[in-house]
Amino acid sequence: MTARTRYYELFDKMSIPGRWLLRMPVDERGEWIDTWQFKEGRVLNIEGPIRVPVKPTGTALEFSSSMGIPVVHRRVVALFERLGLQKEVQFIPAQVEGQSEPWFILNTPRVIRCIDDAHCEEVLYWRPEDGQPERVGEYRNVSGLKVDVTKVGDANIFRPWGWLVVLIVSERVKQALEEEGITGIQFVAV
Repeated sequence: MTARTRYYELFDKMSIPGRWLLRMPVDERGEWIDTWQFKEGRVLNIEGPIRVPVKPTGTALEFSSSMGIPVVHRRVVALFERLGLQKEVQFIPAQVEGQSEPWFILNTPRVIRCIDDAHCEEVLYWRPEDGQPERVGEYRNVSGLKVDVTKVGDANIFRPWGWLVVLIVSERVKQALEEEGITGIQFVAV
């Protein structure tokens, strides 16, 4: 990647009429799975099947989120493999309610310290008076996210350090997803 490469927040397009909604993923006992582990920027070792309930049912989308974690169809997996991005992502098998085809949780183990504070609309940090001393200096809120592309290196998909609720992709990945016609995706330039 070069400093001229553009980056985009990738998220679930919620405005699609008649779409399905994925609920909190559960383990084989039906207990909720801690979804924060998928945003920590590490390779995960998940034992046992993950099930993803759907309610309401509706049009299945190839890219959706379940409590903020990306759940993707096997076409997305195949596309990432064609792009040579296997080392940048981890695809964890998941069973989506009412679906016989393979689905996967897209885990992004790469976290990059790249938020461009000066160009974001607003950046708030945890302060001592906020009562959480272990979080002082971390991001509390980021609005109008912008990344400093000079800090991204050759990454195609990652989460920004300090604001792990966001999934960022390169222009290359954005274009490939759009050209492939993957349903459910939406992008915002960062």
